[in-house]
Amino acid sequence: MTDAQLSESYLQDAFHSYLKSSLTQAKAEHLLDADVLSSAEGDLMITGPALCLYFAALRCTTNPPSVPLPRHTKNSQPMELSYDNCPAAFVSFLRVWSNTVPAIQALAPEHQHDLARMICNLEPLVTPLQPSLNGIAADLRAVAIEISQRRSFQDRYASDLQVALDSGNPPASPSSKRAAFVPPPVYEASPASSASSSPRSSLDGHSHSPQSSPQYANHNLPPQSPSYLSPPGSAPASSASSGFPPRSPSILAANSPAIEFIRETLYASLADALDHTPALRGLLKTDPPRAYFASVAFAVLDVATTSMTADGAVIGVLGQNLTLAQCPPELRPFMAELAAIGRAARELQEEDDVTAMQCAQRGKAIPASRMDRVRAMLEQGVGGAHDRQERDEGRRSVEGRAVSFTNRINALSLGMTRLKAFRERQGDVFKVLAGIGA
Repeated sequence: MTDAQLSESYLQDAFHSYLKSSLTQAKAEHLLDADVLSSAEGDLMITGPALCLYFAALRCTTNPPSVPLPRHTKNSQPMELSYDNCPAAFVSFLRVWSNTVPAIQALAPEHQHDLARMICNLEPLVTPLQPSLNGIAADLRAVAIEISQRRSFQDRYASDLQVALDSGNPPASPSSKRAAFVPPPVYEASPASSASSSPRSSLDGHSHSPQSSPQYANHNLPPQSPSYLSPPGSAPASSASSGFPPRSPSILAANSPAIEFIRETLYASLADALDHTPALRGLLKTDPPRAYFASVAFAVLDVATTSMTADGAVIGVLGQNLTLAQCPPELRPFMAELAAIGRAARELQEEDDVTAMQCAQRGKAIPASRMDRVRAMLEQGVGGAHDRQERDEGRRSVEGRAVSFTNRINALSLGMTRLKAFRERQGDVFKVLAGIGA
């Protein structure tokens, strides 16, 4: 790090300062109501940071885009976040955000407002829809997903939400609603001298380690999405080569609750994810948070594309089926989304095949497919894969379909793994994954 680079802690403070104001403004504009702000819904982890990025784009006055940072004191000099002073950990975020700024500022005010509504999962008001809004919203939400997995964000998000909830009330009469968001457990890596040791979890959301390096505490931790994982259940044949122990059928009885069935089916696919994506094994050593997050995302994609029937049932572990009608009402949205992801994946694959055939018939080189780009983003994050696979190849659609689809997979992972059943045996899968990566 050079002297010109800002510290990560400085940027974290600045981000959360803007996040509080962004959430407060969204509440004032009725983009988010008190019930949403006080909820513990997984998607709220995406919406908040995405709104912050949106408002930052509106404030930007430089070219190339940079972020004006809040002053520490009234006498502090104005400062902006740019490529010249951005810490390495945030460069990929800045790059993707910068690409959205000209497009956001070029929008008419009514379309800018519709973009904010789309970020908050609200229907746009202007018809027909401005086509570019889908792609812009997808990029902002993709960066927000990356931010939401950082421990520094998770530990402070509840207080950010509470500030927004209390806004508009007299200081002596704060809101009666309390932010229900609770950070996921902390998992800390074993000492380097014991590479085969497994991570430890802290159910109260705090590390049991007496000391942690700033880098590790800030961003080198397993992300939100897989933090509630349990070990895979009845693993497929490939699981033996992947290092996953076979599971006894007694662990999942015929009358097990539907959520346990879904959980074990998802985690059984982790073996295939590691077996079919060799890069994940190396990533377990070099970037465990990304590896953990990517493994879950690939498992969701695998189940959605290989284990769903035409009528939305899941063909799961032990050859059992779970239909949508058998699923408790609170789980049906997850089942429906799994099936929808499977259908969307098949549509993308069919379109990729048509494009490849057309290029071959014309004697042109076959470009990377949308599904290839989706897998790259699942593995590397949008910041790592965005420029190389989306823009340089010139195949990025204005609707940002590959990014949107990747976000959909990640959002489902966030929602599913926050369920209580996923938290019950959360630490074991990290032991398995850590052993594979050792």
